[in-house]
Amino acid sequence: MPRLSRLDAPGVIHHIIIRGIERRNIFKDDRDRDHLLERLAVLLPETNTLCYAWVLLSNHAHFLFRTGIVGISTLMRRLLTGYAVGFNRRHRRHGQLFQNRYKSIICQEDRYLRELVRYIHLNPLRALIVSDLGELDRYPYCGHSVLMGKLQHDWQDVGYVLSYFGKAIREARKRYRAYIAEGLDQGRRDDLVGGGLIRSLGGWVEVAKIRMQGVKRIKADERILGDSAFVDRVLSASEERYERRYELKRRGYDIERVVARAADIYQMDPGDIVIRGRQRRRVDARSLVCYWAVRELGLKITDLARSFEMSPSAVTYGVQRGEAIARNNNYQLLDKVIE
Repeated sequence: MPRLSRLDAPGVIHHIIIRGIERRNIFKDDRDRDHLLERLAVLLPETNTLCYAWVLLSNHAHFLFRTGIVGISTLMRRLLTGYAVGFNRRHRRHGQLFQNRYKSIICQEDRYLRELVRYIHLNPLRALIVSDLGELDRYPYCGHSVLMGKLQHDWQDVGYVLSYFGKAIREARKRYRAYIAEGLDQGRRDDLVGGGLIRSLGGWVEVAKIRMQGVKRIKADERILGDSAFVDRVLSASEERYERRYELKRRGYDIERVVARAADIYQMDPGDIVIRGRQRRRVDARSLVCYWAVRELGLKITDLARSFEMSPSAVTYGVQRGEAIARNNNYQLLDKVIE
């Protein structure tokens, strides 16, 4: 059976699970763990990705990310490739370190963010790495210690998660810890990390309710954790994006035509757009090109940076700026793409 393509969009929450090949260890010591955290400290701000929860275990790791303008596949490729190269060099090994594909589950925020934060952060207790909640509070390789204020990582979004538990940070931390304690007896949650159809419907309890209601046709997808309406919205948005990208390519749209479109809007010579300079019109036109090239055509930020002789972070900023320009001025690459 062919593997399903990945789903992604800016602002989507992903539960990411990475595992070592043949379930071998991907961390042999704390230096390895620190190496991955160092890479996260660079890549998450650079890609404008938010992190709400994480844990590093011996042979696998969990992350709860909200994607920015850079797709989750780009982030994970850079994170895992760089880490694997360093790991192999340090431990004098060769070959693949991770399973062929990391698992990525798009999650419905209002229903599952708190549950997923708790599930991910209780992993060290389930794996018997720590003995009790007090030890978990101080465990350095889990986002729980950061939420408890025992450790600091600027790339972890503490405020957003704690806002689910209260406005004042001290009270929010108290309620968050109580919520974690309520889940101590939870074991593996297949509805959160596996189970295909069951996961996408929100667990066995939700399935039972649906069956009692006599519903026969249910929208579900193993790549999504959420109710049927949420699954339908995610799939519809994904299908629309892929149809638009296919139609643009069918019409022969490439980077040159995107540059030409921006040049037409700003009444500039196309060659002037890609020349370095800080003139307002040139920066605006180049930002619009970055936005359309990445979001509409699906070009990789690294490839675009190489073509324009820009840094990846500059292209990332350009995509953000270009999105605002297009939205505020109602600029479109095409007035109508799908016919």
